[in-house]
Amino acid sequence: MQTFKTQPTQRILAANRALLGLWGVSGLHTVKRLAPGVALCLTVSGLAYGAAQLEQMFFGNMWLEQLVLAIIIGAIVRNAVPLGAATQCGINFCAKQVLDIAVMLLGCAVSTQVLLSAGASLPLGIAGFVVLAIFASYGLGRLFGLPQQLALLIACGNAICGNSAIAAVAPVIRARGEDVAAAISFTALLGVLLVLVLPVFAPLFHMHGVHYGTLAGLTVYAVPQVLAATAGVGAVAVQFGTLVKLTRVLMLGPVVLVLALITHKAEQAAAHTPSVSGQMLQPNTKPFVVGQFVPWFIVGFLVLAALRSFNLLPLVCVPIAAHVSTVLTVLAMAALGLSTNLRAVAKCGVRVSVVVLLSLILLVLAGFGFIALFGL
Repeated sequence: MQTFKTQPTQRILAANRALLGLWGVSGLHTVKRLAPGVALCLTVSGLAYGAAQLEQMFFGNMWLEQLVLAIIIGAIVRNAVPLGAATQCGINFCAKQVLDIAVMLLGCAVSTQVLLSAGASLPLGIAGFVVLAIFASYGLGRLFGLPQQLALLIACGNAICGNSAIAAVAPVIRARGEDVAAAISFTALLGVLLVLVLPVFAPLFHMHGVHYGTLAGLTVYAVPQVLAATAGVGAVAVQFGTLVKLTRVLMLGPVVLVLALITHKAEQAAAHTPSVSGQMLQPNTKPFVVGQFVPWFIVGFLVLAALRSFNLLPLVCVPIAAHVSTVLTVLAMAALGLSTNLRAVAKCGVRVSVVVLLSLILLVLAGFGFIALFGL
């Protein structure tokens, strides 16, 4: 009887030990894979902080923030020194997972009352801005003779959130791999350049925090790049720019849904018509779920921002979360710089570069128009 009672317990304990051992082996393997790239990102981040301190020491002011310096130093390292394949996993981890956590934590320091005070017209205006930007950029692409899919990838990346939008749209419209690579390469490069150039606009046009934050939120491609572009202007610019940018990001779901429906309808129509090679086009039957295009970190950001707005978050958490978010963002910016391949951009062609550049200029001009229209 005693054996009968103890055997199940021993089996459960043995199973638990096996699971813990498996988790330990897997966790150790993951750490080993991430370590080289994370160590490189930490080194670049340390150099960025050091360079910022030198700026402060010799010039009495930091002309370039740590976030921007991390991008510049990372890009120099990426294009001057051959990086081994062992570093790629850790770099990707810092550019994605670490960045997601940093953006989510930023919600602790943001009050949604800033955005809601403008009423429902502002979010609706941002949605309209995104739609118009897509049509304008797509029209430019077609005017310069770009293929339809490439023009659409550039338009969505330009209007919504850069590489993330391109990656989400590409499988839906059946984009070619080379088109995706071209769109991502130029978007990544110009996104970095915009972060470096845009802060000059604040003193040049005498823009206060809300003005500049809105411009950055409407034009900069990625959420972390908005943080880098607004950090030197002030907390209001960071908060408003982030909220405007996240409103743009939330347009990704509806845009991809519309494109999926259009593509599905076109494929259904073409499925019964042989192509030039005599092959029938297979329609895309993969189910579409809008929720998969709303990243978890945006949900977390909005939840934390709501808690902060309703004073449900302890005030002691706010500065801690803001500091951790800044440190993690610098680490992610180092990874972004280490992922910027200037050689790949040079191979993409003149027409693509002209279209992306003109689309970005048009986006900035439209941003100024948006600010004037809403009287921000």
